[in-house]
Formats: sequence, C-alpha cells, structure tokens
Amino acid sequence: MMQTNFNTPQRQSPIGILVLFFDSFQKIGRAFWPIIIVWAFNSHTMGKFLIFLIAMGIICLIATIAYLRYLNFTFYIDDINNEFIVHEGIINKTITTIQLNKIQQVSIHQNLIQRLISVYAITIDTAGTDKKEGNIKAISHNLALALKSKLLENENVTSTTNQFSKLEDATKEDTSFLKINLISLLKIGFTSNYVKSIGLILTFLLTGFNNLREIHKENIIDGDRIQNYFSNYPAIYAVLIFIAFIFILVFVINVGRTLIKYMGYTVSKQKGSLLISYGLISTQSTILKPEKVQIITVSQNYFQKKLDVIEIKIKQAISDEKQQSKSQIEVPGCNFKEKDEILNLIFKQLPIKGKALTPNFRKLGFSIFLLIILPCFMFYMIGNNIDSSIFDYNLIVFIYAIFVLTILIFAFKNYRIFINDNFIIKQSGAWDIKNEIIEIKKIQALTTSQLFWHKNLNIGTLTMHTAGGNLSFFLGNYTSIKNYVNRWLYEIEISDSNWM
Repeated sequence: MMQTNFNTPQRQSPIGILVLFFDSFQKIGRAFWPIIIVWAFNSHTMGKFLIFLIAMGIICLIATIAYLRYLNFTFYIDDINNEFIVHEGIINKTITTIQLNKIQQVSIHQNLIQRLISVYAITIDTAGTDKKEGNIKAISHNLALALKSKLLENENVTSTTNQFSKLEDATKEDTSFLKINLISLLKIGFTSNYVKSIGLILTFLLTGFNNLREIHKENIIDGDRIQNYFSNYPAIYAVLIFIAFIFILVFVINVGRTLIKYMGYTVSKQKGSLLISYGLISTQSTILKPEKVQIITVSQNYFQKKLDVIEIKIKQAISDEKQQSKSQIEVPGCNFKEKDEILNLIFKQLPIKGKALTPNFRKLGFSIFLLIILPCFMFYMIGNNIDSSIFDYNLIVFIYAIFVLTILIFAFKNYRIFINDNFIIKQSGAWDIKNEIIEIKKIQALTTSQLFWHKNLNIGTLTMHTAGGNLSFFLGNYTSIKNYVNRWLYEIEISDSNWM
C-alpha cells in the first residue's frame, strides 16, 4: 500500500460533507427540539408555502455550514516538533496542537451515515482536557488506519522498534484472543444495568408528559382510561403490574442496547497493546495501551457468576472526573479465563488480593440511619401531624426498610480494600460486586482525613488520586491507613514508571 504523507495539510473526504451536514442537522435538532415540537403541533396555523420556505431555508443554511466546515478543516503532523495539528472553524478559527507523546487513545469508528457512504471517523484523546482533542469525521478506512498507526508510532522514541510501525505489519500481527458471542451479550443484557435503565425510563416518561403538558397536548394520554384500568385491581396488584411492566421494559432495553452497542466485540493483541472493535450500527475500533491504564473495574453479580460472564471497565488518564463514564472502555461478557488474559496483558501479572483492610461497623450504622431511620421518621411525622391517610402505606414502608437493610448489610460485608506489594484492590457493592484495581506506582496523590469525633475511635478516610479518577475508602483503621500511606508515598517517589 502506498505510504501516506501526513506532513502536508489534508482535508477530509469530499463525500464527508454529507456527514458534516447530518452532524450539523442533529446538533440543531437537539438544541431546538422543544421549539420544533411546538411548531409541528401548531403548523396548521401557517401556510404550507411558508412552511416549505422555512424548511428549505434551514436546509440550505445547514448545507452551507457543512461545506464551510469541510473547507476550513485541515490536519497534518509536524515531524519537527512531534505534534499533530488540526485547523478548523468558520468564523472563529481554531488551531489544536497535540503532542504525539501525550496521546492516550486513538479510536476509529462509524455511525450509520458514515457506514452508508463508506467513510470513517477518527478521534484522538489525551489527558489534557475533558473532551476529544482531535475529531476527524470523514476519511477513508485506509487513511484512518495509516493515521492511527502514525500517531501511535512514537510510543517509545528511544526504542529500536516502534510499537506501531507500518500498517501491513500491524495487520499481520493482530492476534484475536477474545470474541464475545451473541449468547454472552444476551447474558449481559439480561443481568446488568437495571437501575440505570429504570432511571432512564422514568425520566423519559416524566419528561415526555411535561413537554406534552407545556404544549397543551397532555390529552394524548388518556389518564381516565388508565385510572379506570387500575381501579379494577387492589392497590398492591396495581403496583405489582406496574413493576412487572417496568422490568419487562428494562430487559428489552438492556438487551437491545447491549446488542446494538457491542455486537461483534473482539479484542486483539497488537504489539503489546489491545485493539478493541465492536458495534452493530455504529462501529468503533480503539487501541488501548496498557501503560496508560489507570483503574480497571471487574464486576459480577450472582446471576452473572452462575452464567460465567464478567464485566470489565477500563479507565485511562482523564482531566475531569465527570467524563469518566464517557471515556472508559467496557469489555462485556468475558469469562474468567479471558478476564485473566486481559489483566495479565495490561499489568504483566495477575493482581492478587493481599491483606484486607475492613471498615468500622459505624459505616453500616450511619447508612442505616440515613437511608432507613430518617425516612421512616419523616414518614410517621407526616402521618401524625399532617395526613393520617399516609399510614395506609405502612406495608410498603416496612418492605422498603427490610429491602434497604438487606442491601446495606451485604454492601457493608463486601466493602474493603486488599493490599499487596504492587496493587490496591477496592471491593464494594451489594448486588454487583465491583473490584477496582490500581497499581501503586500510578497513584498521583494520597489524602487522609479524620473527623474530630472519630479520633478516639481511631478511624478515618483514605482517598487515592489517579489520573483516571479517585478511589476512597471510608472509616477504616486510621493507624493502618497512615502506615500504608507512608509506604506508598515512598514507593511512588522512587518509581520511574512512565505511564503518561
């Protein structure tokens, strides 16, 4: 294949104007969708010709913006200064300069529009900001692969062999060691993300109803019919029907989301790094460099343990903790052996749980007070002083208290950190048991704190700061925490690890 010269400014593929058009179109749609809904419901008051002119004007404006975005967008590599430079902007021109040795991750992906016109997007991420510094939306596949290889070529300038050299070599030496099949994805879809999906469903229903009410179209939902339907059943059966409906919807959403996002998930070894590819409608290819990994979270619940599936989340260096969920890489549905292979490739050894540091029982007591005693006290205060009819729901309050108490007990039982010579593993969770693994040499800072009423009890809090986020351990033995902190600070000081 002909070598591509990235030393001169290059534009995206001309057909990529369509991608930029739809990108601008969806941005405007997301920004003004409430206005669009109101206008759509009241469009009968406007003439059809006027509606047509407005629509055509908007389309022409978006097309012009897309063309100008294409025309003003160029990128190239400055070999002298070891920088990747991107010029963009229509009115406000910006120049983004990225040091090649600061690049954390390079991803190649496609959405539906990009797949239809056979172009690819490439994003470049460093630890410098809370967003993607480089974002090229439309280039050919060969050019995307060549650019990714070139950007990651400088991984170790002093070594005689580059981590990524030529595209042909990288392709030949890919060794696929993990392919997540349909059955594993279905297992993950059925056994994960319950709370998140329920929250999304309730948020969608409430937001949708509020928007309809704002435009005076709430009568689209026949509230009387729903009320009459549930009035035929006792309250407890109505609640059970609603819960069953929510859980069925959760299962459907989870399975659909998992299949669409992770279909075709493969992990390959590529010269000491991981090449991760997945996606049904929107495909993505990401290179993960082990030395850049900050925190690895291995999670599993009871059902997943019985089905032999494990979820792994990998966090690299970020500058804003709010971006953790967006920047982390997920490996859904691997088994125990595959999990060990991934950890062994990233850490060059398997993290082993060492000595355990457990929390004081007051952590459980405070959680019980905050989540059970205080809400129940407020419930009975309202019933005694404001509205006694609320006591009709005593059974629900009792069930809530038992349920939450069970969750808190299991969460307390699982909450601890394990410490060995190279790793710290924080275990937590009541249903989904999470093990968050960090290497001691990658800790940036350590914070210890102790409330004055905890001094006589000799308990305190430890926070470990990394470039991938913070890990905190609450109400452990303060003397043990300080001893470990002193040892870790010494190890960090003498470490010559180059992970940035």
